[in-house]
Amino acid sequence: MFTFLFWKKKNSVTDVFRNYLPQMVYGAVDGAVTTFAVVAGATGGDLTSKIIIILGLANLFADGASMSISAYLSAKSEKIGKKTPLSIALWTLVAFIIVGFIPLVPYVFDIGTFELSCLMTGVAFFGIGALKGYVAQHGWFSSAVQTLALGTVAALIAYYVGVWLAGI
Repeated sequence: MFTFLFWKKKNSVTDVFRNYLPQMVYGAVDGAVTTFAVVAGATGGDLTSKIIIILGLANLFADGASMSISAYLSAKSEKIGKKTPLSIALWTLVAFIIVGFIPLVPYVFDIGTFELSCLMTGVAFFGIGALKGYVAQHGWFSSAVQTLALGTVAALIAYYVGVWLAGI
């Protein structure tokens, strides 16, 4: 139906998934990192849940749009083979929005705390890494641990910058 948006010729779902894995991983990791950075920094800065939701959703949609536009423009400037620039932008955006929303779930639905957001985001990082390792056939566990560790470093930086700025 919408094959023209995602692939220049008809291929299996697995082929499409493998071909767009870089865009999905890039979008998902960046979505989780940037949104959780807002959550962690705002928590470190002792801001309210309402402010966290506002800043988080503003970041989620603005940064997601920015990333997908950048992916589109980048794809237009290089030889991309079977993929289309629009499909690259869409896969980046979809992954960014879906995974990037995870850190906000406890706040938006008022079901938990910063600790639950940390846990959910950590599971998301681990899952992204595991999926990447599995699909790319690089050992899912080491890929998962690496993605989790890198995401944790970014989160810690954001949290402690928030703590530091709250004291100013």
